[in-house]
Amino acid sequence: MSTTYETSSPGTYGAYALADCWTMTRRELAHWARQPVQVAVGLIFPVMLLLMFGYLIGGGRGVEGAYVDFLVPGMLALTMAFGLEGTMLAVTQDLNKGVIDRFRSMPMANGAVLVGRSAADMLQSGLGLAALIGVGYAIGWRPHGGPGAFLGAVGLLLLFRFAMLWIGIELALVAGKPEMVQAVQILVWPVGFLSNAFATPDSMPGWLGTAVEWNPMSQTATAVRDLFGGPGGEPGHLWAAAIWPLGLLAVFFPLAVRRFGRLSV
Repeated sequence: MSTTYETSSPGTYGAYALADCWTMTRRELAHWARQPVQVAVGLIFPVMLLLMFGYLIGGGRGVEGAYVDFLVPGMLALTMAFGLEGTMLAVTQDLNKGVIDRFRSMPMANGAVLVGRSAADMLQSGLGLAALIGVGYAIGWRPHGGPGAFLGAVGLLLLFRFAMLWIGIELALVAGKPEMVQAVQILVWPVGFLSNAFATPDSMPGWLGTAVEWNPMSQTATAVRDLFGGPGGEPGHLWAAAIWPLGLLAVFFPLAVRRFGRLSV
């Protein structure tokens, strides 16, 4: 870290750090213009899943009420768990191309590269949520909980995404190479599909239903369903839906920043 940072007051250092994070965020957003297909695929993939499960595969065993009112919140939660490979690949590619080494040799706040990458990911996740909500409206889904509950549900979804994102960043730093990211990304699939996104735990074998209920994504999906006023929602899951992501962030955010800080220049 440069002398400028070392001799700065806490307030000045915070301003420098925010400026560095914003610079890294703009760098990641500039990549969108050069990779429009990748951005489009990230937006279209969850829409295809929603339409596939809603119309081709069907389902809804154990669901009381319209299945689309159960499915859309589950798909919103599932979308927040998927698509991490883009950020993970970007981190490992920067590592292997020496980009991060060059950044670390500059007067830049430690972790600004990771914060910038995560900020860009969260912006794309927000766009993905908006697209999926729009498709949900088109196929007949409607939230019934009011504007405050709607914003609360979106907040829980983005909080879950933020926690999953920093798990992905830590795993990317551990993997170290782009070719290892795909193997690590496979670990996300059990989290996504061993959940109540598509069916209620009551419709599953006892041991499986118990595992599904403890899944952090299931907690988020259940809380979001309650806030949207749809079937499958339970008010008691609101606290769990907030505590699980905050607990994961408390573990993986400092781990990722510390591991990044220990990288050799």
